[in-house]
Amino acid sequence: MLPEEALQHVNSLYGAALRFTRNPADAEDLVQETYLKAFRFAARFEPGTSLKAWLHTILYNTFLNTRRQAAREPVVAGGDVVENSGAPESRSPTPEQLLLRRALDGDLQAAVDSLPDAFRQAVWLRDVEEFSYREIADILQVAPGTVMSRISRGRRMLHDRLAGCRTP
Repeated sequence: MLPEEALQHVNSLYGAALRFTRNPADAEDLVQETYLKAFRFAARFEPGTSLKAWLHTILYNTFLNTRRQAAREPVVAGGDVVENSGAPESRSPTPEQLLLRRALDGDLQAAVDSLPDAFRQAVWLRDVEEFSYREIADILQVAPGTVMSRISRGRRMLHDRLAGCRTP
């Protein structure tokens, strides 16, 4: 695996990371950690297989590990954090957020964001990233039948939510 080949998938990885984390800074960190692991373990990549799927598998596993670690750590909040917790955020949207907003209709964006994680991830990987069911199963470490079920149910939820948004 050449670094140039791996870096061609940075936008795809960032989009998936943003879907997983729902936070641009966390998504950037997740993509960076993914590339560090990919380059460190490049010898484990099997030539002839999908580099994109391999990178997404690393991304997903790194996301799960990070989430598990965060669940074990106690939450510490200082007085300033608590006092300012109700204050609106003054940060302007990042370029990535602006791009995503333009790429997805507002109703569709809200419907996708409202899906439970398992369904959102499967639908995103299939319909946006265009992975095969087998590749998604490998990335998410579930059976292909589970992937098909999650995509079907996720699409049905999207349809129901979007149909509900458009009815008078």
